[in-house]
Amino acid sequence: MWEQFQDTGKLPEPIRGKTGASSVGPENPEVDRQNPDTYAPPNSDHGSVPQAKWPFALSHNRLQNGGWARQQNEDVLPIATEMAGVNMRLEEGAYREMHWHSTSEWAYILNGTFRVGAVDADGKNDIGDVGVGDLWFFPSGVPHYIQSTSPGGGEFLLVFDDGSFSEDNTLLVSDFTAHIPREVLVKNFPGLDNDDFDKIPAEELYIFPSDAPAQNDSQQVVSPQGKVPNKYTYQFSQQTATKLSGGSVKIVDSGNFPASSDIAAAEVVIQPGAMRELHWHPSSDEWDYFLSGHARITVFAGQGNARTYDFQAGDVGYLSKSNGHYIENIGTEPVKYLEVFKTAHYSDVSLSNWLALTPPAVVKAHLGFSDETISKLDRFKTKNNQLVKRGLEPRSVAGKLAWK
Repeated sequence: MWEQFQDTGKLPEPIRGKTGASSVGPENPEVDRQNPDTYAPPNSDHGSVPQAKWPFALSHNRLQNGGWARQQNEDVLPIATEMAGVNMRLEEGAYREMHWHSTSEWAYILNGTFRVGAVDADGKNDIGDVGVGDLWFFPSGVPHYIQSTSPGGGEFLLVFDDGSFSEDNTLLVSDFTAHIPREVLVKNFPGLDNDDFDKIPAEELYIFPSDAPAQNDSQQVVSPQGKVPNKYTYQFSQQTATKLSGGSVKIVDSGNFPASSDIAAAEVVIQPGAMRELHWHPSSDEWDYFLSGHARITVFAGQGNARTYDFQAGDVGYLSKSNGHYIENIGTEPVKYLEVFKTAHYSDVSLSNWLALTPPAVVKAHLGFSDETISKLDRFKTKNNQLVKRGLEPRSVAGKLAWK
């Protein structure tokens, strides 16, 4: 269906097989081309499933002198009650100003390099540098800053552990000091004079330009209390990916990034023709961000409710805890995406693994499998089939797709 909808010489039609009919009303064909499984859904879709897709391209962009930021939260994607996302860009040297918030913050670097710094409640600090594919994590309430350090600036993705989070409601140091009486500020800092506060901003800075630090200046500040027990940055880009038949996967959680106490994630690459197997996650909702390629997901919500969505680079997907699903590469280039979870430890349940480790008589009673079919399930007894790919293309048999 995807290839059919990409024929620019023909308008997409809401027709699949013998169902549907042509459209003669006003259309937005470019949007239809991006969403063939919504415009002409497969016959397996049924019932009602809440909208699970949000393109960042539809998010309002907050433009600042030095960068920009746009967000996705439950205001635009109501099903996303547990996590929210922000996409931000900073020009070289620009700051996302010193701030804090009531949620934890997990970040993935999309482009460029950054320096981040934070101080915990015990007065211990951490200043670190990150590049493309690396991470940072700041627990709730920990004050921090972000500065772009690479020529041309950089861009990153943020995930917060509350779906109602708004980037417009963070607590900023400039906003804080602007709304404290001057005499209180002077009293709070013995040794500083009234004149020392003459240049503090009268309103929030949020994102603002500055000079990038010199290459040989690590800007380390020695705290009498020492360093934080677990660094807030992690070189995820240096972690070796697990190679599978249909692509690769890297998993990060509190086991290998101890500071990330309530966010786990996977960076997944699915090769053309392959898919992330049928599975679900028992401990958390799933927040997805697509970095490249074209994919489709069918969400099974139980009681006969299922719906299929199409995704491309820049799209956010959100899947409720324990809802069955797959992620299939429907394009000609690799699909790369992030799976993010509000949990300390990554976990999933595989349909094929479950069937392979269940007594054959039980599986036969439920699904009608033959003894020959049951014997083929042995390969799924290990959990190394997260990404699968068949060696041959399907062929049509009696009007249905079949593989040999």
